[in-house]
Amino acid sequence: MSYQFHMPAISIMGQDALRDAGVEMKDLGLTKALIVTDHVLHAEIGATKPLLEMLATQGIASAVFDGASPNPTVSDVEAGLAMLQAQGCDGIISFGGGSPHDCAKGIAIVASHGGSIKDYEGVGQVPGPILPLVAINTTAGTASEITKFAIITDEDRHVKMAIVDWRITPIIAVNDPALMVGMPKGLTAATGMDALTHAVEAYVSTLATPVTDACAIKAIELISENLRDAVADGTNMVARDNMAYAEYLAGMAFNNAILGYVHAMAHQLGGFYDLPHGVCNAILLPHVEAYNGPAAADRFAAIATAFGESVEGKSAEQSVEIALASIRKLSADVDIPAGLAELGVKEEDFPTLAANALKDACGGTNPRQATLEEIIEIYRAAM
Repeated sequence: MSYQFHMPAISIMGQDALRDAGVEMKDLGLTKALIVTDHVLHAEIGATKPLLEMLATQGIASAVFDGASPNPTVSDVEAGLAMLQAQGCDGIISFGGGSPHDCAKGIAIVASHGGSIKDYEGVGQVPGPILPLVAINTTAGTASEITKFAIITDEDRHVKMAIVDWRITPIIAVNDPALMVGMPKGLTAATGMDALTHAVEAYVSTLATPVTDACAIKAIELISENLRDAVADGTNMVARDNMAYAEYLAGMAFNNAILGYVHAMAHQLGGFYDLPHGVCNAILLPHVEAYNGPAAADRFAAIATAFGESVEGKSAEQSVEIALASIRKLSADVDIPAGLAELGVKEEDFPTLAANALKDACGGTNPRQATLEEIIEIYRAAM
């Protein structure tokens, strides 16, 4: 059986990565770029200023669309597309976390192939190349800057659509930890736990390979060693730099091994209640992996070891419990809510949430396939 491995053509990482990315952007032949970001980053804190200045030095004109919602929607994509067409842009630069990156991917897809972004839901539905896309990352979590995934909320159905296609992978990914210093503690924690979820789900995925395993385990090590410090002191550049590498490695892992029920279930919570993705993942992670334990027990010894725990002489079942305890402790240490009830989730919605989760593209590679009733029970356990 053969395997594929996808990632951006160029990745630029480390301090001053944004400055150094300018030449690469110029070489793409961009004349005018649509910058896709959110209102807070652009209008409220002015985080886009270094990007705008860098583009000006490279002679690249730009227009700013700052309408990406925290959970980007079909309407966001349509609004961004209208600006791109009105401004005559020939490329897109996303600036921010997963929301601007996913929104930008949606805009690029529809700009290149027409129709509605709804037409591209699922796996492998993009028929050809998209507009040149550069992703500049400001969080250490989603890894959308390097992946073939875009998650867009369909407001009519209250569902997060997963669009999965290697053709939407950004050409250039930029991870400059200096851009991450201003992240508040809560966002640092949530995005860090999102990255941990990517690594764990990729490691137990049915499509895991030695390459994705190596990326996932190193990501878990870096997150366990650095997330607490990054949350405690956002100016700790060692922790910020290591978290940037961790989220990138986790992205490499899940971009190729795919994910599992944590994401399939979290997508429904985000689409139904408009909840933060990383927090939903963090709450669900130990409960889904407890369900997965019997089907992937041998994998959890390595996860526990990556957390710095000793599993010598322990049974496979004991290794699962050690790994889950490490996940729960990290989550608690960075002040993730203890359960879904704190987020306003209602048990009466579980049948709808579970039914939609089973349709999500991320669930197919979960190591243990669940029934509707089992998904409902996982939601209930996470309350």
